[in-house]
This record gives sequence, C-alpha cells and structure tokens, in this order.
Amino acid sequence: MLLTCPHCGFSREISEEQTTATAPVNVRCPACHEIFVFDPLHSPAPRGEEGPVAADFVFTPQAVAEADLPKAGFWIRAAAAFVDSLISGALQGIILFLFAGLLSLLLHGYDGDSMVMVCLAWLLGSAVGAVYYVYFTAFGGQTPGKMALRIKVVRTDSTSLTLGRAFYREIIGKFVSGIILGIGYLMIAFDDKKQGLHDRMADTYVVRLDGRK
Repeated sequence: MLLTCPHCGFSREISEEQTTATAPVNVRCPACHEIFVFDPLHSPAPRGEEGPVAADFVFTPQAVAEADLPKAGFWIRAAAAFVDSLISGALQGIILFLFAGLLSLLLHGYDGDSMVMVCLAWLLGSAVGAVYYVYFTAFGGQTPGKMALRIKVVRTDSTSLTLGRAFYREIIGKFVSGIILGIGYLMIAFDDKKQGLHDRMADTYVVRLDGRK
C-alpha cells in the first residue's frame, strides 16, 4: 500500500504488516518531518504517484497527542512573534494607505491629521491585527510566524481550537499578559509547561512540531 504524507505529499510503499495493524500509529514523514496519524482500519492510505527518494516513514506504536509534543520555549516563540509583527504591520500599513486614499477620493479636502481620522486609523489598524492573530490561530493553530518556526497553538486536551477560544487567547488573554508589565509573557520562560498567562487562561500549549525539546 502506498502511504502519502498529508503535509507534503511524499509517498512510499509500506509493508503489509503495517497496513494490517489493529490500532492507529504515529508516523513521522522523512521528507518534511511532520507527524501525522495513520489508522489502518478507518483511514486507509491513499494511492498516488511515488514521491522523491528518501528514507522510510518512521512508525511508532501509539499516536502522540498534540498536547504531548515538546513545548515551545520563550525565545522561539519570541522569534515567531517578531515575524508576525512584521507581517501584521505590513498588512496594516497597506490597508491604512488604501483607506486614506479612499477617503481622499470620497471626501475632497479632508483633514488627515484630525483627531477623528487618527482614531479611525487606529481602530482600523487594531481590527486588522486582531483578525490576523485570531483567524490564523483558530484555523490551524499557526500564524505565519509560527509556521516559519514550526510551532503551533493547541488545546491542553488536544481538542480543536474554536474561534471563540482563539479570540479569548489572542485578544483578552494577551491583553492581560501585557498590561501587567509583560509578566504574563515572561511566565513562558519559567513555567514547566512553557505556558504564558494567556495560555493558562485559554487552556492552551504552544508545541514544537519538529519534536525537539
């Protein structure tokens, strides 16, 4: 049977013994090193064209829950946050530029330095930033910065993140973590599970998908 990685599409034939197993197994792809679950009874492996030559898939007897993966520490999370700040800031700048251009067309002679315009620009920029973090966290657990560093937000019980949970973590939780002089973020460096205050509030971990501790 041909087993295909759902993350990168790498494929390789697996033995009959592996396809007749009676329990799900945890599989690490040799091409992209991502982990996925193969259930031979309920999720038969798809067939497709053979991928590039590489080492065999690595099977382990028991699937590893996402919440049990190694936790991401302070510095790798800070690096991901820095990448996200650059991307989010660029998006906010582009949208504010378009917003200002639209106003100049609709309202000839508008005062771009007026308090009303400054407040509108601030609200729009804040909304763009909020949507960026909440959307990516809710639908996949990874902002672009986390994707680049191969870390992910997961629930402590390995259930799926919801939009409401993502909003609570990214907006309310991070606001609380930041308003107390950033102590909520510094907790990541000292907590045994690498949880910030916002993680504890939302019952989440940030895990490393590369399996490193």
